[in-house]
Amino acid sequence: MLTACGGGTDNGAKSGAAQSSQSQPSAERKAEPAVVLNPAKVATEPANGTDGVSPAGPFRVTVTDGTLTVVTLTNPDGKQIDGQLAADKLSWTAAGALGYDKTYTWAGTAIGKDSKEVPVAGSFHTLAPARKIGAEINVADNATYGIAMPISLTFSSPVKDKVAVQKALTVQTSVPTPGAWAWLSDTVAHWRPQNYWTPGTKVTVTAKIYGVPFGNGAYGLDDLAANFAIGRSEIVRGNTQTHRLVVIKDGQQIFDFPASYGLDSDPGRVTHSGTHVVMEKAEIVSMSNLQYGYKDVKVPWGVRIDNFGEYIHGYEGSRAQQGNTNVSHGCANLAPENAKLFYDQTLMGDPVEITGTNIPFTLQDGDYSDWTLDWAAWTAKSAA
Repeated sequence: MLTACGGGTDNGAKSGAAQSSQSQPSAERKAEPAVVLNPAKVATEPANGTDGVSPAGPFRVTVTDGTLTVVTLTNPDGKQIDGQLAADKLSWTAAGALGYDKTYTWAGTAIGKDSKEVPVAGSFHTLAPARKIGAEINVADNATYGIAMPISLTFSSPVKDKVAVQKALTVQTSVPTPGAWAWLSDTVAHWRPQNYWTPGTKVTVTAKIYGVPFGNGAYGLDDLAANFAIGRSEIVRGNTQTHRLVVIKDGQQIFDFPASYGLDSDPGRVTHSGTHVVMEKAEIVSMSNLQYGYKDVKVPWGVRIDNFGEYIHGYEGSRAQQGNTNVSHGCANLAPENAKLFYDQTLMGDPVEITGTNIPFTLQDGDYSDWTLDWAAWTAKSAA
């Protein structure tokens, strides 16, 4: 007798395989593979026993082949560090930064697919900086500035690793604003837009420098942040040859004042040509220059535009020369009543564009001399 193709063995019926009809071949049923239930595998970042960990993190526990049930991270004083268990229970992440030169301890459990508990246990030690470098920011929360305002960070010690530090600095704007950081010295970094700010821009500057390596064993002291706004557009244009000071607000000329600038024949008194920025103002300013024989001369409505004594201010003594002759020691003299009009609507950060002299305003002449550089020269000073 002929058997069906591929299925005619005496063991077929004993194996429990179904018998096929004569029109179809028979097949053996294979046994299902056994299900393997794996234990949970827990990992920590940083790994157990790690030394020299950055206190800025990240600090997390992850699990495969299971879920986390509870995780704690405890400081040397026994205080638990806040953290968040993910919704899928596959990871736990500590919230915020830790301290320098401290030992932190993990604890907790995970449940594997085999339903068995696996402990989370371990510790790590954060780095001990040789020194900590802090920073100060020039803009204040909720303040409003003019369209030329730079953002300035001044560090408490020279920064060796400028690349690492600059990567920790961010500027966010409410409207697209191309801009860049530039290192003006080993302790000063500025951010300015490529062109003047768009009026009404909202700005957030953040320096997440805590835990960042500054080089030579130094690390950042604290994070910094500030939120500020740019106000209306106002551009001040001073021409030393026409002896005028013109103010343009939102594209419209609002003032055209007669002025007297620095004495042209004395290089020590010539007003510097270039784009200055309003740095501060005071109702009364005390002026001194012992080289030229005066000390503590009080002048009204002073608006400072550089670090070397150049102001726009009121001065009754040069009223007759305002509009026709330059006689000052470098300042722009206005009649006191005109100086008050100017003072009252001036913002820190307003640009003051001076023309007409052969002595330029340079990067070394002021804290806010950012606009003396063209864009290519400015971006060349970026570290990253």
